[in-house]
Amino acid sequence: METMEKDMTGEESLRIITDMINKTKFNIRQGSFHLLFWGWLIVFCSLSEYLLFKFSDYATPWYIWFFVIPGVFVSLLYGFIKGKKATVHTYAEMIYTWTWMAFLIASIVLFILLSDRMGSFGPYILTVAAIPTFISGFIIRFRPLIAGGISFWLFALAAHFGGQEIAMLSVPVAMLTGYLIPGYLLKRKTDNDKV
Repeated sequence: METMEKDMTGEESLRIITDMINKTKFNIRQGSFHLLFWGWLIVFCSLSEYLLFKFSDYATPWYIWFFVIPGVFVSLLYGFIKGKKATVHTYAEMIYTWTWMAFLIASIVLFILLSDRMGSFGPYILTVAAIPTFISGFIIRFRPLIAGGISFWLFALAAHFGGQEIAMLSVPVAMLTGYLIPGYLLKRKTDNDKV
């Protein structure tokens, strides 16, 4: 059997490369689900913890954070299903995915290391969450996500130096600036097909 090879013109090659880059951008920008899901989950947990701390005599208000465990499974399942449906997997997508997986692993390790000091967990997790947020912003060239990563570092400092109440309130505000606003902007950009 003889295979026929067709020489591509420069224009055809450029079109194929452009299509692959656009597919990568679109696939990564679908990450708005994760930003919105985690943004709202963390806002719920952090505000619930604050309200329990402030207005009840509940001894361990940080238990509310156990809602994060099913959240991890929802997020992984969503990513697995979307990954299976994708026809093209690029190097940029792999970097994006493994950056967030590294964050998940670092968060679990931090939780284990700091489980005896749950009241001061906020600044640490914000510091670590800033890294994949900041890097992801550069991968997809989306400035609101870069700014979101920077805001996490600023709120981590505020949480550290502001005392327990400020620390508890800095987490939901950080989620607003770091995940929710960029997540909605990214979703709108993807929905409008401005990729």
